[in-house]
Amino acid sequence: MYIIVGLGNPGKQYENTRHNIGFDVIDALAGKAGIDVSEKKHKALIGKGIVAGQKCILAKPQTFMNLSGESVRELMDYYKIDEKAELIIISDDISLAVGQLRVRKKGSAGGHNGLKNIIQHLGHEQFMRVRMGVGEKPNGYDLADYVLGHFPKDERALMDEAAKEACLAIEMMMTEGPDGAMNRFNQKK
Repeated sequence: MYIIVGLGNPGKQYENTRHNIGFDVIDALAGKAGIDVSEKKHKALIGKGIVAGQKCILAKPQTFMNLSGESVRELMDYYKIDEKAELIIISDDISLAVGQLRVRKKGSAGGHNGLKNIIQHLGHEQFMRVRMGVGEKPNGYDLADYVLGHFPKDERALMDEAAKEACLAIEMMMTEGPDGAMNRFNQKK
């Protein structure tokens, strides 16, 4: 069984912001697989179903980004999965161009507070992730204001396409493993 966690912040004011692209990917995956992600459990909204022939739980932590590890830890403790092989985290990344994906098997937080908190709660960096490029912060912008900001219309269209690509990448990670997904989806656009 896989647990797929999209990172974001709860609340209407954060919908469709750069920081919530993880939630957007979960919504896209849920829509594609017909999974309802509305059950409140483990400090998250979760939904159970089948993605790419695999049993999975889709989760959107409701702890706010900087405490995402609390929800992930509860999910790991309850479902007892192999976090190195069956946990996939989806996060935004300001070091990647808008719409670019990067699939990883492990790695540091790269300055991302949600990933940092997950690493702290798990005690290691050995979990799969899909990093979603939201573009570099323009000079003079506050980082928090930038990631909590909304996409301009043209970038929103790119991100909607990227969310569909991320769904394909996640399905491939589950069926063929992360290496194949890395080879296919880590290309620069």
